Amino acid sequence: MTETDAQSELTRLRDAIDRVDEVLVKLLNQRARYAIEIGEIKGVLGLPIYAPEREKEVLHHVENTSDGPLDGQSIRRLFERIIDESRRVEREASGKAEV
Repeated sequence: MTETDAQSELTRLRDAIDRVDEVLVKLLNQRARYAIEIGEIKGVLGLPIYAPEREKEVLHHVENTSDGPLDGQSIRRLFERIIDESRRVEREASGKAEV
């Protein structure tokens, strides 16, 4: 591979990552919209925002869904943060203070 070819490939891959990032942002925002709806429903039902068993289910599911190159623990760490943010928007939607 020549230097020109390598530079062209680098640009192509970076553009591809940018497109993937755009899709991820859209999907994360859709997930947050669902979390807001869940928070509103939990507010009506008087349910707590923090549902440890559900979070365990989600983490177990995503860990087992990954076929690499990110391993299950890497996916788990990413989703722990996603869940934290989802819980925050749920809390705001439900009108409940942090638990």
